[in-house]
Amino acid sequence: MTFSADFVHETRPVRVVFRPGASVTAVPDEARRLGLRRLLVVCGRRGESVARAVAEALGDACAGLHAEARMHVPVEVADRAVAVAREAGADGCVAVGGGSAIGLGKAIALRTGLPLIAVPSTYAGSEMTPVWGLTEGGVKRTGRDPVVQPRSVVYDPELTLSLPVPLSVTSGINALAHAVEALYAPDTSPLVSLMAEEGIRAMAGALPRLAAEPADLDARGRALYGAWLCGACLGATTMGLHHKLCHVLGGTFGLPHAETHTVMLPYALAYNAPAVPQAMAALHRALDTRDAPRALRDLSVHLGAPRSLAELGLKEGDLTVAAEQVTGRPYANPRPVTAEAVLGVLRAAYAGREPSVSS
Repeated sequence: MTFSADFVHETRPVRVVFRPGASVTAVPDEARRLGLRRLLVVCGRRGESVARAVAEALGDACAGLHAEARMHVPVEVADRAVAVAREAGADGCVAVGGGSAIGLGKAIALRTGLPLIAVPSTYAGSEMTPVWGLTEGGVKRTGRDPVVQPRSVVYDPELTLSLPVPLSVTSGINALAHAVEALYAPDTSPLVSLMAEEGIRAMAGALPRLAAEPADLDARGRALYGAWLCGACLGATTMGLHHKLCHVLGGTFGLPHAETHTVMLPYALAYNAPAVPQAMAALHRALDTRDAPRALRDLSVHLGAPRSLAELGLKEGDLTVAAEQVTGRPYANPRPVTAEAVLGVLRAAYAGREPSVSS
């Protein structure tokens, strides 16, 4: 690997607590450390029981429980949550759950400036980033703002024991996507590359173990550790074609977030591979393979994940519209993004073909 001495790396102020049982034991301590006395707990319907346990642990410091998080954070859902936080007189927010819950917590922080504590129950990685996303009129907008970066992140491997294996797998591949694109991001750095490679190795090793034995706390902890590193890579760099594809497919066509990342990653990577030899070398080391796109697809398929965009409900007639949206406002990418090329990537993913690296 050629060492590049031309880079910028910014460390953001976030405190991480990582231990079994921390979702209940550590959150009140983190709130006190931040001087917060009235916290609104937000979550989705699926994670309401866990969020309620966190709310009860906060005791008098809990200003209420708001269980209305939804995928891709529709703007009307964000508006309602902001109103609830203001009505409750909250001085902080605790987001408990996956990317939808943490995304809603970020929407509250963006609009109110309230400090956020994140308690992730999936491997999405959003908790380690200053990235926010809102969907309005069928279009998902994303941005970066330091105010949405959680001040504390509480990782509790026990919290992920109830995460179903199919969602564990797709959530884990979603995390891998952050690290993969960080390896060839225009603002990557040697430190980010190290985190990305280790995060990919940890997650790829943990997923087969937890799929075989969902109650294996060591495997769950290893996956959560990988998600932490992958999320930190997402927070430190600019994402490329893969994330743009997923934002369009999710925001415009309503495809499920983690499953879409899982299907698309091998194809987006295969497209970019000829332009990023150093990133591919790191991926091959982390995955112990000579064909990273195929290895990533095999990993997800062997663990029962969806194989194609057609399985997720996308219509073939949507492919051209999606390609136009992706190329209309493309993200930074190491290989030129053209409508024809994107349509080719989408068609391969729609059919679920073997990913093929082509120059």
